[in-house]
Amino acid sequence: MKIFANRPPLRRALVALIALLGFMSGAGPCAPQVLAAPPMHGPAMHGPAMHGLAMHGDPALPPDFDHFPYANPQARKGGRLRVGLPGTYDSLNPFNLKSGSAAQGLVGNIFQGLMARSQDEPFTLYPLIANSIEIDPARTRLTFHLDPRAHFSDGRPITAEDVLFSFDLLKTRGRPQQRGAYKLVKSIAAPDPRTVRLDIGGSGDRELPLILAIMPVLPKHAVDIEHFDDASLKWPVGSGPYVVADARAGSRLLLRRDPNYWGVDVPSQRGLYNFDEIDIQYFRDGNSLFEAFKAGLLDYRDETSTTRWSTGYDFPAAQDGRVLREALKNESPKGLEGFVFNTRRSMFRDKRLREALGMMFDFEWVNANLYSGLYTRTQSFFDESELSSHGRPANARERALLAPFPDAVRADILDGSWSPPQNDGSGRDRAVARRALDLLAAAGYRLEGDRLIKDSVPVAFEIMVKDRAQERLALNYAASLRRIGVEAGVRLVDEVQYQRRRQKFDFDMMIGLWLASASPGNEQRNRWGSASADQEASFNLAGAASPAIDAMITALLAAESHDDFVAAVRAFDRVLLSGFYVVPLFHASEQWLAHSRDIAHPQRPPRFSAPMFNPTLEAWWSVSP
Repeated sequence: MKIFANRPPLRRALVALIALLGFMSGAGPCAPQVLAAPPMHGPAMHGPAMHGLAMHGDPALPPDFDHFPYANPQARKGGRLRVGLPGTYDSLNPFNLKSGSAAQGLVGNIFQGLMARSQDEPFTLYPLIANSIEIDPARTRLTFHLDPRAHFSDGRPITAEDVLFSFDLLKTRGRPQQRGAYKLVKSIAAPDPRTVRLDIGGSGDRELPLILAIMPVLPKHAVDIEHFDDASLKWPVGSGPYVVADARAGSRLLLRRDPNYWGVDVPSQRGLYNFDEIDIQYFRDGNSLFEAFKAGLLDYRDETSTTRWSTGYDFPAAQDGRVLREALKNESPKGLEGFVFNTRRSMFRDKRLREALGMMFDFEWVNANLYSGLYTRTQSFFDESELSSHGRPANARERALLAPFPDAVRADILDGSWSPPQNDGSGRDRAVARRALDLLAAAGYRLEGDRLIKDSVPVAFEIMVKDRAQERLALNYAASLRRIGVEAGVRLVDEVQYQRRRQKFDFDMMIGLWLASASPGNEQRNRWGSASADQEASFNLAGAASPAIDAMITALLAAESHDDFVAAVRAFDRVLLSGFYVVPLFHASEQWLAHSRDIAHPQRPPRFSAPMFNPTLEAWWSVSP
C-alpha cells in the first residue's frame, strides 16, 4: 500500500485521495441480508484467532502490546490543533466517485476500519472494530470477530450487518479501487451479529485479506443510500474519535473529540488522537496559507517550498523560538512524481516520442535555479528503498517473472544502468537536445522550421496544472520543449475543475503523483492495471494497458516470501520505467516541517509513514493548556 517523506511543491493535491486507498471494499446489492455462514471443512480451512495480520511474516508486536511504537500513551489530552490545507472541498463523503473534492480529515478521525494499520511496519494490521481475525494458511477464508464495545458516534452498536452493508454499498457505488478489490470476494456472511466471514478463494491475491480488514465500517441506519453518489455536506456519522462540529464548504472543517469514543483504550488507538478540537482551514492560495502560519493562526506546516525552507523562516516567531523547524527522515520509499503522458491521446502512443520529450526536462537547471539545489532527481517508482530497481541488475527471480515478456524491459533498465538524462545545468544543453531529436527522427518526426512535425501534424499539446508552483515548473518545461519544436501550452485550472478533468482523463499532460509505501499492492491495479485504463476516476492517469504490467502486479500480490515480493516489485518498477509513461521529477529525501512550540510529536516518527504525519497529526499532542 501506499504513499513519502517530503513532498515537493506538487504533492499535496492527491494526499487525501491516496489516503482513501487504505479503504478499499466492495460486493453485492445495496440492501444486504445477513446470510448463512459458508461451510468450513476441517481445521485446515481456518486458523486460530489472531491479534494481527501481516502481509509477509508475522506481526512485529505481541498479542499483549500496549500501543504503537510511535504513539505516546502519556501524551496530554486537550487543546486545539489548527492546520491549514491548500485547495477547497465541496463534500463530506470521501467514499464515492466525487471524493476528489471531499474534505480532508474525515478518514481516521470520523471513519475507521475493521482493523488499524501500524505505520511502523510495511503492512501490518492490528485490532480496532474487529478485535481478532481468523484466516487459513492459503488466505482463502477469513473471519472477523467484532469488538462488542464498538459503537458509532450516535451510540448505535456496530454489528455485522453494518459491515455487510458497507461492503455491498462500496462495491456497487464506491470508488473504482474499492469495486475492483471486492469483486474478488466469492461470498460474505454474518452467522451472528458479531461475526463476519468471507470466502476469497481463487483470487490469487494475498493482500486482499488486509484490504478487507481496513474496510471502513459505515452506519447502515445513517447513510443516505439514495444520494450516496452525490457531493454532500451532511454531517456524517462514524465510529472514530471525532465528530463534525462545523463545516463551511471550501473554507473550514472543525472536528471535536467524541467524549464517548468507544476505542479510546484499544491498544492501536492508545496515545493517538490527543487534541480536543481540530480546526482545518482551507486556503486557495499558497501564499495566504503561509502568511496565516507566520501570523500564528496555524500550528503546523508541512513545508514543500525549497525557497521558503531556505530563506522564508526569518519572521519573528521563528527567530524567537515560538516556531520550530525540523527535517525528518524515515524508511519509506520516496515514490515518483512527474509529468504524465495521457496515452489515450493518439499523439502519445509512440513510446519513442514520450522518451524524447522526457529528455528535455532539465532537472539540473530547475533544481539549481528554482529549488535552491535541495532536491534529488527521482529515478524509480520506489526510490531510496530496497524495492527500487535503479542501480541494481535484475536477479534470477526478476528475470523469470519478465521472461514471458521479452520486449517489456529495455536492456539498460534490466541491468540497472539507466538513469534520466543529465543536463549540463546551462538550461540549453545541446547534446541532450540532439539526442532527443535523433530519437524523434528514428520515429519519423522531423523539424520543419521551428515546429516538430509527423505526417504533416505538428506536435502540440496542453499541460494542465492546478496552482502557481505547478505552473512555474510546467512553463519551464514548455520552454525546453520549444527548443526541439514542440509547442506545449500551460493551462491553470481551479481545484474542482482540475479534479473533474483528472477523473474523466480530460487532459493531454498533467503532473501525476505515485505515492509509495514499503508494501505496494492492490492499489497498483487502480494506478497501472489494464482494467483501470478506461475506468472513470481511476488513478491510471497514463492510460497504461500492458500485459507485462498486469503480470507483475499479479506477481507482487501473490508473493508469499519477502524475497519474492521484492523481486516482483523491482520487476514491476522496470516495466513501468521502460514504458516512459512519466517524465520523472524530483523529491526531497527528508520531510520539512515547521510547527508551534505548543505542540509536540513522539521522539521517533513512524518508520514507514508517508508523509511522516497525516494532515491532522494523529500522534501529536498539545504541550500546554
